Amino acid sequence: MAEPKERIKTRQERQKQSRAEDADLIHRAVDGDQRAFAALQKKYHPAISNLIRRMLRSGDDVEDLVQETFVKAFNALRSFNHEYAFSTWLYKIASNHCIDFLRKKRLKTFSLDQPIETKDGEMQFEVADNTWVPDGDIQNREKLRILRNAIEELPEKYRRVIKLRHEEELDYQEIANTLDLPLGTVKAHLFRARAMLFKKLKNKVFHFYS
Repeated sequence: MAEPKERIKTRQERQKQSRAEDADLIHRAVDGDQRAFAALQKKYHPAISNLIRRMLRSGDDVEDLVQETFVKAFNALRSFNHEYAFSTWLYKIASNHCIDFLRKKRLKTFSLDQPIETKDGEMQFEVADNTWVPDGDIQNREKLRILRNAIEELPEKYRRVIKLRHEEELDYQEIANTLDLPLGTVKAHLFRARAMLFKKLKNKVFHFYS
């Protein structure tokens, strides 16, 4: 059954108004207005959080991936094409980032050394390693050194939250309790720290993922 024309028109008007608001906030954010981008974050945080939560099918890592999505969007904002809806562009960044995360997580958690139970007993995989390169360990150590140096160059308030989150593996509330800061401040510091790290590392010799 078709919807009344008045209702369709109202929804279209709301969409048009929303896109106009987004366009204004994007222009201001590109010009350096951090409050404008914060307004975009606030507007789309629930939708992006819901999207990532559905893709992960768990609450683990959702907030980190949400923040990293906005970091990527912030750094790519100048390339945004205003012919498209900002929400569509943002959802694409979020879904691609989530897919990358899930792919890397599967690679990390699938162990070929672990025997598999079958009806005939345990089976052990023996797979030739064709991915090893002689200087792989050296490259990994160099990447780690570059990352640590970049972290040490952050302002103290950002350096502390990054270390507590990614070295001590504290959750957001634990960081807030440790530093005696509001939860919102912790999230804001982490977002800013990741944005600064992304900017420092994106032109290095290796590709950096927040």
